[in-house]
Amino acid sequence: ATLPETNETLELTIPALPIAFEDVKPGAWYYDAVEEMAQTGRMIGVSETRFAPQMNLTRGQLMLILYRMAESPEVDGKSPFTDVAEGQFYSDAVAWAYENEIAMGVTDTRFAPEAPATREQVVTFLYRYAKFVGMDVSAQGSLRDFSDGQTVSAYAEEAVAWAVGRGLLVGDNGNLLPRDTATRAQLA
Repeated sequence: ATLPETNETLELTIPALPIAFEDVKPGAWYYDAVEEMAQTGRMIGVSETRFAPQMNLTRGQLMLILYRMAESPEVDGKSPFTDVAEGQFYSDAVAWAYENEIAMGVTDTRFAPEAPATREQVVTFLYRYAKFVGMDVSAQGSLRDFSDGQTVSAYAEEAVAWAVGRGLLVGDNGNLLPRDTATRAQLA
């Protein structure tokens, strides 16, 4: 607003409203991250009042989040995956991620959008997204520092090493748990 007597511009900052998910309480280790993701629209709840922080993150949900992070660009085509039907909440996101070499399928024709995303899959998709947006992905941690580091799938080794180097994946009691599922709270 412009003040008429002084011709100065007054800028008002309206604080964002806190999130209203019944299952995300202040003090939870993921509260701030969920709040930021919800306020930016990158992640929404499973309902208006529930975020489901401990629910397994699906591969389709992850693609939708990355698509929203990229500001939901226009999609030229569709993906080659026979299990990604048109009109699903993740259809455009998977097609966009495939076009931009962020998403690969579990096979050449299957994406498994409803399957839980594993920790190594999550960081692989994040790594590819980071490269897509031009981030420096040179940080590399050592998988040998973890007792199960040798169990990381070959396709995910570089991405998991990057996630370790960036501190995105810290492990649990000396284990990376690369094939364990990831929760919605962990992604946030």
